Amino acid sequence: MTEGPTAVIMAAGRGTRMRSALTKVLHPVCGRPMLHWVITAAREAGAGRVVCVSRPGDGVAGALPNGVETAEQHRGEGTAAAVLAARDRIDGTATVLTLSGDHPMLSAELIASLVATHREAGAAATLLTTDALDPTGYGRVVRSADGAVERIVETKETEGVPPDELAIREINLGTYAFEAGALLEALDAVPEERGERYLTAVFPILRERGHPLAAHTTRDAAAAIGVNTRVGLMDAEAVGRRRIAERHALAGVTLHAPETLAIDAGVEIGPDTQVGPGSVLRGDTRIGSGCVIGPHSTIVDSRLDDEVTVLRSHLVECGVARGATIGPFSYVRPGTEIGEDAKVGAFVEVKNSRVGEGAKLPHLSYVGDADVGAEANLGASTITANYDGRRKHRTVIGAGAHTGVHTSLVAPVRVGDDAYTGAGSVVTQDVPDGALGVARPRQKNVEGYAKRSEGRER
Repeated sequence: MTEGPTAVIMAAGRGTRMRSALTKVLHPVCGRPMLHWVITAAREAGAGRVVCVSRPGDGVAGALPNGVETAEQHRGEGTAAAVLAARDRIDGTATVLTLSGDHPMLSAELIASLVATHREAGAAATLLTTDALDPTGYGRVVRSADGAVERIVETKETEGVPPDELAIREINLGTYAFEAGALLEALDAVPEERGERYLTAVFPILRERGHPLAAHTTRDAAAAIGVNTRVGLMDAEAVGRRRIAERHALAGVTLHAPETLAIDAGVEIGPDTQVGPGSVLRGDTRIGSGCVIGPHSTIVDSRLDDEVTVLRSHLVECGVARGATIGPFSYVRPGTEIGEDAKVGAFVEVKNSRVGEGAKLPHLSYVGDADVGAEANLGASTITANYDGRRKHRTVIGAGAHTGVHTSLVAPVRVGDDAYTGAGSVVTQDVPDGALGVARPRQKNVEGYAKRSEGRER
C-alpha cells in the first residue's frame, strides 16, 4: 500500500487586507477556521502527515487540531521560503502536497485526484490547473508542443508578457504535488525576486534538470477561491454553505429556502428533520430526526433529541429531550435541560434550569435557576426572582404543581408537589405539597368612588 503524502500547508502572513487583528487563516468559514478546512481536506484525501507553516506569534500554532505538526517561518518571504521552513519535517522519499491555508474550498476529492495524476504520470511535480475561469491576474501554464508543462508565467503585471502567453486560458491554482527529493534540491536554486522566493520558480529548474512535469486540470472553480479580503471570505462562505446544505439534503434533511440558512460545518442533523427559512445552526449543535426547526430559529452549541419543535426561538448551550416544543419567540439559555414532551411557549426565557417531563411553561414567563417538576404548569407571566443583589438562588417547583398567573417566586423557595399558588401572589415562603399558597393583599373596594371623581380633570 502506498504511504499517504505529506501535506505542507502554507499559513504564514497576517493578511492585512482583511483589516483585522485576527490572523487571516483563522477567520471562520461556516463556523470553522479556513485553515481547518484545508487540514480536513488534506487528511480526507489521505495525507499521512500534515505540517502547517506559520509565523512566530501569529496564533496559528495554538489553533491547530491534534496531530498537525508546526514549522515556524523565521526568515524569508514567499511561498518557496514557506516550504523551506518545513524542510526538517519532510521525508526526502515522500510525496509532498503544498497547499495554501487561505484556499478553504479546495476539496478532498480534488486533492486525491491531483495525487493520483501525479503518481500515474511518474512526475517530479504536478500542478493543479483550470481553464474554467477568467485568467486575468493568474499565472498562465505554458506547455511545449507535445503538451508537457514547461513553466508558469505570472501575469499580475502584464508589461513584457508576450501576447501569445496572455492568450493562454489554462491557469495555475497554486496547489501542487512533488517528489520531495527533487523539490528540496530545486528550492535551493530558487532565486529571490523583488524580495520574495516563489514556489513556481521550481518548475523550470526541475524541467532543466530533466524531471518530468505534469498537470491535473479541473473544472471546479471553487478551488481557486483564495481569501485575501472580507469579500473573498464571503465568496468562500457562500460555497461552503451550499456544500453543507447539499450534504444534509442528501442525508435526508429537508431545507426550506436553503439560500437563507446558515449551518456551520460541525452541525449534525438527523433524517426527516425540517429546517425552516432564516434559521441559524451554529457550533457543536446536534439535532435528532423528525424535528421541526424554524423558521427563523437560532441554535448554538445545543443538543436536540428526536421530534423536537423549535419555532422562531433562540437556544444556546442547552439540551432538549424528545418531543419537547419551544417557542415561538422563546430564549433558552446555557445550562438548561428541557424534558421529554415539555413545552416552553411564547415569550418565555429559561436559564440554568431543569424542566421536567411534560411540564408546561406556556407564555410570558422567566424561569431562572429553577427545577420544575414533571407535569408542572406555570401560569402566564410566572417568574422566579432568583437574584438577591449578591447571589443567585434556586427555586423548586414540584411535580404536578400549578402556579396562578402573575406569580412571583422569590428564591430560595419551594412550591411542593401538586401545590397551587393564587394569581398575583408574591411567594416568599415554601408552599407544602398539595397546598394553595396565596400571598397578596386583600382586595378593598371603595364605594362611590366614581361619583366622587366626577368633574376632575382627565
